[in-house]
Amino acid sequence: MTRVNAFQVETQRYLTRRWFFRECGIGLGTMALHTLLGGSSARSAPALPNPMAPRQPHYTPKVKNVIFLFMAGAPSHLELFDNKPALARMDGQLPPPDLIKNYRAAFINPSSRFLGPKFKFSRHGRCGAELSELLPHLAKVVDDLVIIKSMRTDAFNHAPAQIFMNTGSQMFGRPSIGSWVTYGLGSESQDLPGFVVFSTGKKGPSGGSSNWGSGFLPTVYNGVLFRTAGDPVLFLSNPPGIDSITQRDTLDAIRALNERRLGVVGDPEISARISAFEMAYRMQASAPELADISREPKYILEMYGADPAKPSFANTCLLARRLVEKGVRFVQIFHEAWDQHGNLVNDLKANCKDTDQACAALVADLKQRGLLDETLVIWGGEFGRTPMVQGGNDGRDHHPNCFTMWLAGGGLKRGFTLGESDEFGFNVTADPVHVHDLQATILHLLGFDHTRLTYRFQGRDFRLTDVHGEIVHKILA
Repeated sequence: MTRVNAFQVETQRYLTRRWFFRECGIGLGTMALHTLLGGSSARSAPALPNPMAPRQPHYTPKVKNVIFLFMAGAPSHLELFDNKPALARMDGQLPPPDLIKNYRAAFINPSSRFLGPKFKFSRHGRCGAELSELLPHLAKVVDDLVIIKSMRTDAFNHAPAQIFMNTGSQMFGRPSIGSWVTYGLGSESQDLPGFVVFSTGKKGPSGGSSNWGSGFLPTVYNGVLFRTAGDPVLFLSNPPGIDSITQRDTLDAIRALNERRLGVVGDPEISARISAFEMAYRMQASAPELADISREPKYILEMYGADPAKPSFANTCLLARRLVEKGVRFVQIFHEAWDQHGNLVNDLKANCKDTDQACAALVADLKQRGLLDETLVIWGGEFGRTPMVQGGNDGRDHHPNCFTMWLAGGGLKRGFTLGESDEFGFNVTADPVHVHDLQATILHLLGFDHTRLTYRFQGRDFRLTDVHGEIVHKILA
């Protein structure tokens, strides 16, 4: 089929009486009203509301921004947060048969021997929370944290578990939590994306871009991946020979064509495309300035352990603070480095050296700037690690039954620990918090009833928490 014939077929598809009455954006009544009011008969470009304009949630929110520090690969709660002396005493012994009955592990035989914790714990702060010796910086801000030791999930392999934590489903194609938040709240920054993503560590997350995708929501709510070196976004700088006037003229011409097409088919994705072009244009001025952390005072760089000349997790934590200062609604940092099936001791030391100082500095920095009360900081991975050994005597397998996450920010109790696990850190024994419960609580802090933040797709209303989720009231101030 030639290009001309293809265009004719597409045009004829819209030149039907049924389509005219059902789909025509102006409608006969509006046409008549327009004539009565003396409007021009010439077709005008449709008004384009800003899809990222700030919007009010269901009720008064406790926070308005989120920074999610996602430790992809699943940190070991047994080495970092959940001290188990009994596990140390049982090191090298077989687990009780009733503990592992019907248990399914990802790789190991469930009857593998116990592996005792590899690091010492001590209590910190006024709250007396127990933390590993690997987290000396986090210990300094522990009185600002809520530590949840009773997290549970439905998945025990990385990609589905990461996607489940971030989208509420183990299936690809659902909107991520950052997309739901920007869909519900918009953004206070008109010169930067409302949802910004970084990826640090050894590699990207196993779930890939589905962790920050918009799914069936309009693509304007998709997370925008920023680079950790050079221009924050590829091709942000103009190529040689293109000046600002030429670029603006080009964008205006493209916008006019897109608006004309939008007037014909009414596809919201065309509106999203127009918004994306305009955002990219504004980012050319705002993003490079934002990414230049060398403008920060020396004591702030030292506080985070950040080096402007060297990409790092610390740099991205500092950038996260700068982004929420600019009104960006949701910032997520994926640090993929925590999958210790072997070499547990050395890798955990390295991971904590890379992340502990910056995570604690982010909390302290937000607090000293008065931003912590309006920002929610979340730290955690997709699941925990088994108390049984893998990889000789220096590794742990995936474990969905019990793991630890921490939060800090407005609307939360501070210096509070929720939940307990059994003496081996295998199963939750008090105050279980499912992934859907955490998601419902995050949305609650942002001012949403999670059952009412919905989007109709394929004939039904979808939501982040599906048909599940209970607010974790015990952690709320």
